[in-house]
Amino acid sequence: MTVRLDLAGIGVGPFNLSIASLLEPQKHINATFFESRESFAWHPGLLLDNTNMQTMFLKDLVSAVYPESPYSFLSYLVKNKKFYRFLSAELSCISRHEFSDYLAWVSQQLSNVKFSTHVENVEFNGDSFEIQTTNGVYEAKNLCIGTGKVPFIPECAVPHIGPSVFHAAEMGLRSRDFTNKRVVIVGGGQSGADIFLNVLREKWGKPASLDWVSRRSNFQPLDEASFTNEFFTPDYVNAFVNLAPNVKQSEIEAQKLTSDGITQLALLDIYRELYHRFDVLKEDKWVRLLPHRTMNSLNINESEFSLGIHNALSQQLEIHQADIVILATGFKSPYPACLNSILPLLDLDEQGRYQLTPEFELKWKGSKNNKIFAVNAGMHSHGIAEPQLSLMAWRSARIINQLTGAAVYDIASNPGMIDWISEPKVCEPTTV
Repeated sequence: MTVRLDLAGIGVGPFNLSIASLLEPQKHINATFFESRESFAWHPGLLLDNTNMQTMFLKDLVSAVYPESPYSFLSYLVKNKKFYRFLSAELSCISRHEFSDYLAWVSQQLSNVKFSTHVENVEFNGDSFEIQTTNGVYEAKNLCIGTGKVPFIPECAVPHIGPSVFHAAEMGLRSRDFTNKRVVIVGGGQSGADIFLNVLREKWGKPASLDWVSRRSNFQPLDEASFTNEFFTPDYVNAFVNLAPNVKQSEIEAQKLTSDGITQLALLDIYRELYHRFDVLKEDKWVRLLPHRTMNSLNINESEFSLGIHNALSQQLEIHQADIVILATGFKSPYPACLNSILPLLDLDEQGRYQLTPEFELKWKGSKNNKIFAVNAGMHSHGIAEPQLSLMAWRSARIINQLTGAAVYDIASNPGMIDWISEPKVCEPTTV
């Protein structure tokens, strides 16, 4: 028997979980979100010691549009009997462990989330989407794609992926032993910093050496200034979506460190640890920080790896030897395989990316009565906040309002501190 839905969500990461949380009290909307995993997991391989959020805990799944929701972070604290201890801890930012636990706690309460259900194929029959899953067939009027990202592996590293060469996302998924090993971390963002600090503190044994390679000009801090945070507001996104494509691209490039830098706390922890070990305890230096460098080749010679690294300052090729190579090289957004059948119906841009309306709805050649939404897929169209947690509740509410054709949630906001776009003034001709 085919189950009919108003909305089918493909994937349950934080973003689709936010939509599910806001749809849960809307009983007139029949929605189900499908996840192949047995339970909620948010980058479990990156849940290492001393890893903290870059986003304030109030920017949770629901609070920005529905603060009275039972699925807010505040409700999580109260229901788990730790509200007062949380206040006494005076945390300026919470750990990734705690936010992940909050997300899992919410997922366990939602009736519209189905785990252990893999979406195998999606077809459009002219009236609705037919969704084949490992637990039956569903028919949905609308879709929301929230399958997230997968690790980006540099091409030169692909042949060597295994126990000794692996992506940062795999770091915490199995036991490691780096004792007396030469360890190289490639990538100068937050994940690279978190792993570097844990290796430096000998979480997996004391390595013979530790190199941190980054193509950035330095180990650069996250830009967390008050006015920078205006980029992560509905006001800015509403201005951004109407910009010319070339202006959007230059804005995104200029704002890189607003979301892809390293927290000041992590940088300070690293610097203090280095100072304590090599200036106070006077250890022989076994650590090197190597900015301005790009890995161009990776080869294996007997039991060791050889990294060809270009130094942008000296313009020279450097050769580095390693026993362990950790790729903190970020993530990419592939099309979910289950969408192969309807992919020809999607209007993609010149670079093969989804084209989204301001309401996060994909432009496509199918019926206007059937909507396809996507989350974490429109940085090129909606700006630097799109892949971040900061606006997920606002985006979820906007999608729900578009889905229902009604103002289910109030997403209006007062003007921000900055006038991003001003109406041009028309000068009246002067008479002499």
